[in-house]
Parts: sequence; structure tokens; C-alpha cells
Amino acid sequence: MLNVGLSIVSLARFQFAMTTVFHFFFVPFSIGMGFLVAIMETIYAVKKDKVYLDMAKFWGKIFLLSFAVGIVTGIIQEFQFGMNWSEYSRFMGDVFGAPLAIEALLAFFIESVFIGIWMFTWDRFRPGVHAFMIWMTSIGTMLSAIWILAANSFMQHPTGFKINNTTGRVQLTDFGAVITNPQLWKVFPHVILAAFMTAAVVITGMSAWGLLRKKKNENHFFKTSLRFGLWASLIFAILSAGAGDLQTQQIIKDQPMKFAATEGIYKDTKDPAAWTVVEMIDAKDHKASGQLEVPGVLSILAYHKLSGSVKGMDTINKEMHAKYDKQFGKNMDYYVPPKTLFWSFRVMTGIDALIMLTSIVGLVFSRKKKDTIESHKWMLVVLGICLWVPFIGNSAGWFITEFGRYPWIVYGLFTIAQAVSPTSTVATLLFSNIVYFLLFAFLGGVMVWYSRQTLHHGPYYEEADSKQNVDPFAKEAFGK
Repeated sequence: MLNVGLSIVSLARFQFAMTTVFHFFFVPFSIGMGFLVAIMETIYAVKKDKVYLDMAKFWGKIFLLSFAVGIVTGIIQEFQFGMNWSEYSRFMGDVFGAPLAIEALLAFFIESVFIGIWMFTWDRFRPGVHAFMIWMTSIGTMLSAIWILAANSFMQHPTGFKINNTTGRVQLTDFGAVITNPQLWKVFPHVILAAFMTAAVVITGMSAWGLLRKKKNENHFFKTSLRFGLWASLIFAILSAGAGDLQTQQIIKDQPMKFAATEGIYKDTKDPAAWTVVEMIDAKDHKASGQLEVPGVLSILAYHKLSGSVKGMDTINKEMHAKYDKQFGKNMDYYVPPKTLFWSFRVMTGIDALIMLTSIVGLVFSRKKKDTIESHKWMLVVLGICLWVPFIGNSAGWFITEFGRYPWIVYGLFTIAQAVSPTSTVATLLFSNIVYFLLFAFLGGVMVWYSRQTLHHGPYYEEADSKQNVDPFAKEAFGK
């Protein structure tokens, strides 16, 4: 070990967190943007309103950018699995491999085929047929999410398996149980609806910046995009909150320690349970103080009724020791990082509430009978700045999902410490962390720069040059 206070496990965890979070910047965004572009093009196919065709083309460029960067970051994430988590791959390969293989062979194949057809055939199909191509692309992205989340849901709540007594590895016995895992069908709606919300907020924010430029020929385009984004942001923020509540009910059942940490509860609560707005947490001594509480609200949030107490982390830790000491020893620490989960939950829910609020105010200011949004520049600036907040909210949600599983990498079966590659060293991990960080910073910069350039050029930039847009396989593409 290098004498810098670093360990192999901590560096491997940091690298996994970095690659996952950065990849997760783009996955929900591209899923949501593909879906919303499909809606735009469908509206054009039905109403024949050209502004929606222009919107599908313009926002489709942003979708393609996010899709491309998401692929690259996904490859890096898979690469670091092999580098740092080989013991995990050996233990979980029989289960983990199946959904990932289906994701690549089925879902990603659908995405790749139809996104290519959609990109190069704007003038070759009727509007409805061409809209079908982007719908298939969007469905492909959502199918990809299902298979990836199926693998992750097994890590959260293992089902349909047995432990091979000879190899000590997990062996798949019931593929149906893996894809019907209750954890999967609680987390999937939450992730997908948050993805739609993310794209909607970005459309709203970029449209707000577009309106601030005050180009008359773009005004109608960005005003229509703004209203579209605001309505979608509000609808999907509300639905995402509802889906999150359903996921919380499953977490209470499967991972009570995670739920207790998100609420900062060390001791069992009274009945009914008060909800803590803020508090000071002492993770070392397992204490909390300075609570600002709202009486009875936690019982409503946890059980949807006015009564019911919630187990604290101290009680759950004792229960887990009683359950797992024979297999993992008495020195295991089952406390999850309480500060991370407590504040991540409040950041996530606070951002969802902020998006609802800004969407409502934006819709009021931009209503047809009294459209004053352009005279309220401060509101356009607020909406423009808010385009970043769903990425923070998504990351906070993912922190809850992953940190809340500690100390397990596969809940109840395999610990994080067991999963690290035996050949990993501090030096190699430190070097690869630096390289990955610089690579991610570059990719993120490219995505932001190209998105800004697309916005700067505006929705009609290519129309003056449209005669040069030819079939890439036509003889004109290769010169005379």
C-alpha cells in the first residue's frame, strides 16, 4: 500500500462510484430525450404543425449527442468491472451475465438499428412511419434500462438462485424470478419517470436560454419548446414522486437499514413516528441530535397510515448480526453511511419539489391568455440554471441505491471487500482513477460544448445548407 492513507477497497469503490455516476448523467437524459422527441414527432405526424417537426429535429441532435457519450461512458464502466471487481464477476457471472447479454443482443440492437434509420431518412418516409423509427429507438433504450436494472435489482434483493456448494458461486435457477423481482418493478418506474423529467427540464432550460437571445425567427420555436418542456417537467416530476413512494415501500421491506438511514433514525421511533426535516448525525458514535421534526408524518410516508413506529439502525444492526454472524463473523459493521443517505434523500426530494414549483410558475407566466414570460427575464434565467438540477437529483438517488446496500455488493450474500480483484493495487487504482477522471471531464466538456453550439446555431441553422444533406451512400456524397 502507498503510504497516503488509501486502501484498495476505498479506491475501487471510488472508481465504481465515479464511473457509475458519470454514466448515469447521460443514461436517464438520453432515455428521456428519445421519448420526448418521439412525442414531438408524433404530434407533427398527427397535427402537421411544422414547429413540432423542427422541435423533433433540433432536440433530436441533443439526444444523439447524449446517446453517443452514454455509450462511451458505459464501455468504460464495464471495463472497470473486469479490472477491479473480478471476484464479484466470478461470484455473480452466472446471474449477471444473462440480463447484460440480453441487453446487448436485443435492446441495444433495437436502439442501434432504428436510430440509424431515423437519422438518415427524414425525407424518405411518411411522417408516421418515420416517427415509428424514433419510437422503436425509445423503446430500445427503455428495454436496456429494464435489463440493467434487473441485474442491479438482484444485487439489492437476490431471487431465483442457489449457491453452488462446489464452486461457492451464485447459480441461476429461475430466470423468471429474476425478471419478476419486486425490487425491479418498483425501481424501474421511478428511474424511467425521472429520466423523462430530466430531459423535460433540459428542454425547458435550453429553451429559456434560447428565448433570452431574442431572435425573432426562433421565438415561436423556443416558446413552444418551453411550454412543452414545462408541462412534461411538471407531469413527470409528480409521477416520479409517486413512483419513488412505491419504491420506498419495497425498501422498507427488503432493506430496512437503508430506509432508517435515509431518515436518520438510530433508535426505534415512537408510534406515530415523526419525520425529521434536518438533524446533526454523529456516525462514529451512532447518535443524532438537533432534530427538527414534524409529528406523525413519517408513519404516513412509511406505512400510508396515521400510526406505526419505524425500527432504528441500532435495532436493525443487532438483527443483522444475529442473522449473518455465523457466515460473516461478529466483526461486520452493518451500519450504512447515514449522512450520505440522509442528505441525499433530501436533495433528491427537494429537487423534485423545486422542479414542480418552477414548472408551475413557468406555465403561469407563459399561459396563452397572458404570456409575460419574456418580460420576466429572471424567470428565464432561473429556468436556464435549473437545467442542471435533475442531474444532481439523479445522482443523489443513485447514492441512496448503492451506498444503502453497504456492506454488501450482493445483499446478504457477498460483501464489497470480498468482491475486489486480488491483483488490484493502490498504485494501479490511483493511476486509473486519475485517467478516468480526466477522460470523463473531457467527455463531459465535449457534450456541454456541442450542446451549447447546437443551441447557439439555433433550430434553423441547417436549413440554409439543406441541399447539401444527401444520402450518405449516394454518389453525391463521394463527390463527382
